Amino acid sequence: MNDRDFLNDMVTTEKYMTDAYSTAMNEASHEDLYDEVSMICSESQNMQRNLFNLMFEKGWYSFEGASSSTLDQTYQQFTGYTNQLPSSGMIQ
Repeated sequence: MNDRDFLNDMVTTEKYMTDAYSTAMNEASHEDLYDEVSMICSESQNMQRNLFNLMFEKGWYSFEGASSSTLDQTYQQFTGYTNQLPSSGMIQ
């Protein structure tokens, strides 16, 4: 396993962990437990971000920018979704 594969595995693991921590926070019935899991989740998110930044700096994590027309089309699509929500008047 090379460095890129190792970092990619770490980023993926941190993403899964933050998802699990988020679920645990939603289901925590005790405030102290919620606070503790929230702190751990935040640390995991920060670690994931640091790993992402490292991979991005090395050119191992890249993406293409979207064109203006694609952005406009996606914006219109999601505007249509919000108009279908019962509380659409509350979303700005």
